[in-house]
Amino acid sequence: MSALWSVGAGLLLLLLWVRHRGLEAVLVHHRWVFVCFFLMPLSILFDIYYHLRAWAVWRLHSAPRQHAQRVRHIQEQVREWKKEGSKRYMCTGRPGWLTVSLRVGKYKKTHKNIMINLMDVLEVDSERQVVRVEPLVTMGQLTAHLNPMGWTLPVVPELDDLTVGGLIMGTGIESSSHIYGLFQHTCVAYELVLADGSLVRCSPTENSDLFYAVPWSCGTLGFLVAAEIKMIPAKKYVKIHYQPVRGLQKICEKFTEESKKKENSFVEGLMYSLDEAVIMTGVLTDEAEQSKINRIGNYYKPWFFKHVEKYLKADRTGVEYIPSRHYYHRHTRSIFWELQDIIPFGNNPVFRYLFGWMVPPKISLLKLTQGEAIRKLYEQHHVVQDMLVPMKSLEKSIQTFHVDLNVYPIWLCPFILPNNPGMVHPKGDETELYVDIGAYGEPKSKQFEARASMRQMEKFVRSVHGFQMLYADCYMTREEFWDMFDGSLYHKLREQMNCKDAFPEVYDKICKAARH
Repeated sequence: MSALWSVGAGLLLLLLWVRHRGLEAVLVHHRWVFVCFFLMPLSILFDIYYHLRAWAVWRLHSAPRQHAQRVRHIQEQVREWKKEGSKRYMCTGRPGWLTVSLRVGKYKKTHKNIMINLMDVLEVDSERQVVRVEPLVTMGQLTAHLNPMGWTLPVVPELDDLTVGGLIMGTGIESSSHIYGLFQHTCVAYELVLADGSLVRCSPTENSDLFYAVPWSCGTLGFLVAAEIKMIPAKKYVKIHYQPVRGLQKICEKFTEESKKKENSFVEGLMYSLDEAVIMTGVLTDEAEQSKINRIGNYYKPWFFKHVEKYLKADRTGVEYIPSRHYYHRHTRSIFWELQDIIPFGNNPVFRYLFGWMVPPKISLLKLTQGEAIRKLYEQHHVVQDMLVPMKSLEKSIQTFHVDLNVYPIWLCPFILPNNPGMVHPKGDETELYVDIGAYGEPKSKQFEARASMRQMEKFVRSVHGFQMLYADCYMTREEFWDMFDGSLYHKLREQMNCKDAFPEVYDKICKAARH
């Protein structure tokens, strides 16, 4: 009872302090208070609800039956929109704050919201090695479901809350992408409800134009209601090798060399400055040296990027065995390294042991509670960008990132880009090796100005035939956007399927120049 009184008294004092300082001042200057005492406990409740729900649905085998009913409901909503005269564009009814993207989708307020409650794993087909899922299934949910069965996905993008729909309609990448490509390249079929209310299945051999046009379209060709994704056999551990490298040229050479080796199951680089990095390579295995097992996903463990940095500071190589699911979500607890800006002491051993089990707070809840002051602050003094550039342009790209942004760490993730139809493909006729350069944090460049600096970055990426991930802020004009992306198939299908009155163009949905 005395413990409850102490907690109650502490919360009362906290509320009085918040009232004295003002809620907005606390949210801006002491955001960790709100995150630690409110958002982290609330995030735990969210997780418990969705895990219990997914478990109950699977145990009762009700997902396939309910799926058909829910899809029919979506079709009915679209047909009702047509009866009303098709006066407004349509979009999903999922609130904008629930998405992992930091962008706020204001179009939700003016468009016709179609409610899509599809968040279940539908079928695991071991014979075909394919899993069929609904679009709101998350990566955390899916790996937790598949791993006990002995399966995993070829590409498991970081962060538990990323959804299948977001990774298809946008894109997704992981350190296995140098073998399998982007997340879209591991998908074998999509099911969509189109602007006329019809249900269509597409694959490389069935409605192939639509299959290749869906990725990166951001929901502007139809509503995704199911996807079939390849599976591969899971193994217990990832044997990971840490290699510190110094000197930009040597970093680029080593990273390129390892990215071309198909015997590496995983390749990843973390740059801690312009000329300091740790290159990591990994292979899947069922055997491990017990003394070298590191369960990095346990709540009390150091954040992964901080753990990796130890090898750089000690200037030594190392080998560890990380349980596979821990490896797939190794950056989740620290949201890569974004959480250090919100909870500066989050990697402190005391905090980890006492409160680490509640980390990370849901990105969706961070968005919901950020307020206009924090949103503007982040927009002007914070960057979250992933630029996809040809591997041959890596050194020049890193130098450009350093001059225009000067944000560290920088994430390096290689991937193969096949010459498939659609918005994103290499300039030539053959598959090409690309790299995702991820910059997340506060730019230290003295001349950084959000709009001007990002437009400079976008211009450079276009010049090397690269691409910008569309979850992030985009400042390009319409002409510049379609210079970066190949819109030929996309525009052809929008015309053929009467999408122009049903959905906004992808540029109008994501680019700042179109939304302001």
